[in-house]
Amino acid sequence: MKKIIKKGTCLFPTPTAMVSCAAGDGTANIITVAWVGVVCSEPPVVSVSIRPGRYSHDLIKKSGEFIVNIPREGQIRELDFCGVASGRNVDKFKELGLTAVPGSEVAAPLIRECPVNLECRVIDVKSLGTHDLFLGEVVAVHMDEEVMNEKGLIDIAKLRPIAYCPQASQYWSLKEPIGTYGFTGGKK
Repeated sequence: MKKIIKKGTCLFPTPTAMVSCAAGDGTANIITVAWVGVVCSEPPVVSVSIRPGRYSHDLIKKSGEFIVNIPREGQIRELDFCGVASGRNVDKFKELGLTAVPGSEVAAPLIRECPVNLECRVIDVKSLGTHDLFLGEVVAVHMDEEVMNEKGLIDIAKLRPIAYCPQASQYWSLKEPIGTYGFTGGKK
């Protein structure tokens, strides 16, 4: 089989998140981000990459805070809208009927309708080219009980998160588990 050689971001699918932030006067905004991920376990640190021209970029840079809100399949319209509409022109919370709830540790609001919310404080910003990488230490996590299993952990089948395929510009659902870490017995 012949393989094609290309340069680009061919890591897929990527998780999607609705990142909420706030201006100094309390004006809140939401941006959809597919460049998001876990970068450290202890301390817990996540990353979000945002283009400098985006409205949320400056809000996060100035406030030093943001919240990663994980939407579910039924929130595809909200997820997409927050990625294409600019907070400079529209109040996305009001337009979409979303509820801004004060964070417990940061001034940015969490989105009540999203079943998982990670409050973050910016610990570093790296300019990488078209995007700046914000590293945020997770200082609080909120989870709706309905998406948790009996051990208090996230149940992906109940959460039904949305993945994104950048090359095809498509949102995807996740279907079912196909294995558990360490199932091969290779971990000693």
